[in-house]
Amino acid sequence: MLRRLIKELKKVWICFLLTFFSGVLIAQQLTVSGLKCEYQRTPLGIEETSPRLSWQLQSESRNVAQTAYHVLVSDNRALIEKNMGNIWDSRKQSSAQSIQVEYRGKPLEATKVYYWKVKVWDNQSQSSSWSDVASWQMGLLQKDDWKGAQWIAYERLADSLRIVPGVHGNGDPAWGPGKNILPLLRKEFEVKKSIRRATVFIAGLGHFDLRINGEKVGGHFLDAGWTQYNKEAIYVTFDITARLEKGTNALGAMLGNGFYYIPRERYRKITMAYGYPKMICRVLIEYADGAQENIVSDHSWKAHPGPITFSSIYGGEDYDANLREAGWDQPFFNAAHWKNAILVDGPPLLKSQTAEPLIIADSFTVKKITQPKPGVWVYDFGQNASGIFRVKVKGKKNSRITFKPAELITDDGLITQEASGAPVYFNYTLAGDDSEVWQPQFTYYGFRYMQIEGAVPQGESNPNHLPEVLEIKSLHTRNGAAKTGYFSCSNDLFNRTNVLINWAIKSNMASVFTDCPHREKLGWLEESHLMGASVNYNYDIATLCRKVIRDMINAQTDEGLIPDIAPEYVHFEKGFRDSPEWGSAGIILPWYVYLWYNDKRVLSEAYPMMKRYAGYLLAKSENYILSHGLGDWFDIGPKNPGESQLTPKGITATAIFYYDLRTLSRIAEVLNEQKDRAYFEEIAQRVKNAFNAAFFNKETAQYATGSQTANAMAVYMELAEPEYKDAVVDNLVKDIRERGNSLTAGDIGYHYVLRVLEDNGRSDVIYDMNSRTDVPGYGFQLAHGATALTESWQAYRFVSNNHFMLGHLMEWFYSGLGGIRQAEGSMAFKKIVIHPEPVGDVTEAETKYESPYGTITTKWSKQAKNFNLSIEIPTNTTAVVYLPTSNISQISEGGKTVTNRKEIKFVRYENGRALFSVGSGQYQFQVKSGKENE
Repeated sequence: MLRRLIKELKKVWICFLLTFFSGVLIAQQLTVSGLKCEYQRTPLGIEETSPRLSWQLQSESRNVAQTAYHVLVSDNRALIEKNMGNIWDSRKQSSAQSIQVEYRGKPLEATKVYYWKVKVWDNQSQSSSWSDVASWQMGLLQKDDWKGAQWIAYERLADSLRIVPGVHGNGDPAWGPGKNILPLLRKEFEVKKSIRRATVFIAGLGHFDLRINGEKVGGHFLDAGWTQYNKEAIYVTFDITARLEKGTNALGAMLGNGFYYIPRERYRKITMAYGYPKMICRVLIEYADGAQENIVSDHSWKAHPGPITFSSIYGGEDYDANLREAGWDQPFFNAAHWKNAILVDGPPLLKSQTAEPLIIADSFTVKKITQPKPGVWVYDFGQNASGIFRVKVKGKKNSRITFKPAELITDDGLITQEASGAPVYFNYTLAGDDSEVWQPQFTYYGFRYMQIEGAVPQGESNPNHLPEVLEIKSLHTRNGAAKTGYFSCSNDLFNRTNVLINWAIKSNMASVFTDCPHREKLGWLEESHLMGASVNYNYDIATLCRKVIRDMINAQTDEGLIPDIAPEYVHFEKGFRDSPEWGSAGIILPWYVYLWYNDKRVLSEAYPMMKRYAGYLLAKSENYILSHGLGDWFDIGPKNPGESQLTPKGITATAIFYYDLRTLSRIAEVLNEQKDRAYFEEIAQRVKNAFNAAFFNKETAQYATGSQTANAMAVYMELAEPEYKDAVVDNLVKDIRERGNSLTAGDIGYHYVLRVLEDNGRSDVIYDMNSRTDVPGYGFQLAHGATALTESWQAYRFVSNNHFMLGHLMEWFYSGLGGIRQAEGSMAFKKIVIHPEPVGDVTEAETKYESPYGTITTKWSKQAKNFNLSIEIPTNTTAVVYLPTSNISQISEGGKTVTNRKEIKFVRYENGRALFSVGSGQYQFQVKSGKENE
């Protein structure tokens, strides 16, 4: 009996030990996931011959860092499943690098699919299993890879009718309306064997919708992105394996104008004509037996006018459902009445679309319907956003309904397009079916309201038997960049401000960073660097930024000028073409992309552009001072907003020039261009000396007029000498306080005002400036009904009401209130600073940022005598944490004192804060004090 009891106890003990140690093993398990190639998961159309690979590590343990990796790449899925890399086997590499790892295997071939996986080792003697298999597909690397595909079209624009560059405004009336055909193109082909893979590479100018066997390919909107078409165009790659069937298949393409051709009717910011719509296409079919077949665009394709009878990127779109030919994009359609496509010329270079496409990201139902006058109905969707609409209607054949979008309505309830471009409208002609559904395809607008004429809402009195609107939705369109950020706090005004700015960001992320989604839709460049961090905290914009940088390279003039907009479709005059605060995006944005994503390659690619632009500015300066441009655009002065009123243009232009030179010096250091580094430092010092001699008053410690912008830019750019810096900051604060905590800085200056205040420990001033609703600012806009950030601080109705150029406070929500910052000298948030600023009446805040290494989280709350901070630091990174106390004994973590904790190292005290160094993992800090936390 005793022996049996002992035996049973042994079994229980063994089971306990197995359970315990397996639990420990699971808790300490190291895994790797989130595999990306060139910033994307499973990308298509890669043209980099040495693509960069990235991955993320996960571990339940603290202080985990990668010490080695092993990458396998194969062109055969079966081989990679067996852990064999016939294209590249990196072997075990002793390295902490887990992002931007350059492929170094055999030469990569156009159109080919490559599979890869990775395993890693860490500093705690753990190794991961092999990751799941990821893949990428190469694009077309040279002209011959198009296999003889040709540009095809329905009609050709005569060279004498081309308008390139575009003309600002409506152009010469003698040019006429410029009506053109929006064509359909189709091609049937046979699939006789089993398919292993099928891929289409397609470019359509201005835009295309591709259909196969009656269904749209991909969920993209306005493909492909727009470019400087006289330099290059973009093609898109789709995997169509699942779309093809054995037997007869049909390819169908619908083409739109976009910026490639702008009809000379209705509203337009610019008048431009590169050519009529056209397309080039290659379909690659890889059969299971190893054979290949190509279907390419050529004269054999059929072409015909489509049901879209008018389309303008600015003015709207018309659709006649009676012209829709059922089955045109399906096999066995009778196209005898269609003509053969004609062969035309296209842009000299085709590049793969590596930026995220535009997508339909959200939808809004109607919140309110009003009838301001007979025959006119206004639908309110409740949110001002970029987008289109989808409508379901029924009515008599040939009835026409007109849709007029707008941001605002007048006092009498009618829509107004005064500030957003007029006239803009959409016409739909009914086919007379039981119900019909339609949405525009090749344009978009910024709107909250839709005015409908020629129809009535379902259920309303209808004595004239007009068509009925059965349903209508607003469809929000934007760039498909993934969401990377989250912010929320106890202050309702800040939460609503965050949403306000975010809608302006989303509405102006397209193929470029636009200023507004209606009136202009142009890529004004200052936003990309001044608002860059705000956007980066919220969205993964690596590929979009690289596209913008390429746009700037293509837009740069022979003299070295980087114009204010890119692509530069029109040559504006004076400061609207040549303003250093805008053109300097050519230097600053690549540097920021390097800091945010550790992308060294973008610096190399953009370096010639940067040097030429710096040379252009130097040649334009007088005794190292620049005084041209727009200055602090839309600052608050005595006049209506526009060019700088309170700050001399010499301040903003020269300060940004100095910042360019200092940045170029750092870039030259990274690229090991030591002679350039020394040269840029020398010129920068001359600019600094000239700037201080021209603008600084030592007696008052003020720059120029003493405006918020002038003093802030001098401090941020480190133009102010160290012995005067504190006094200049004090003057900045004094000006804000004397104005009742109200702002005056504009598009350029406000970014630097916030940066200087945060960097110098004055988040209390930021809080006070942005907590009001009675003076121009974010709260004022909200109080006046804005649902997206407006162009002016004053929420004027005569300017755009969906602009993101003033949204700089978003950055402070993450870096100040949330406290997520990057350490000096770090790239891609490899070294993190956690420094939350519990100011004003804010009692709690939660912030998340999905960095290239993983999710960084802060969540804090404060009570009368306690401050609680929970953080998450990604594996393979480290952080320095700032806690509000000068007494380390008041701090605990996870219920235990922080003293003598190996994983939490005390660094020092600084300005009433205790600093600790931590590795990866989750931490819960608590600060208890004998007095109330302030």
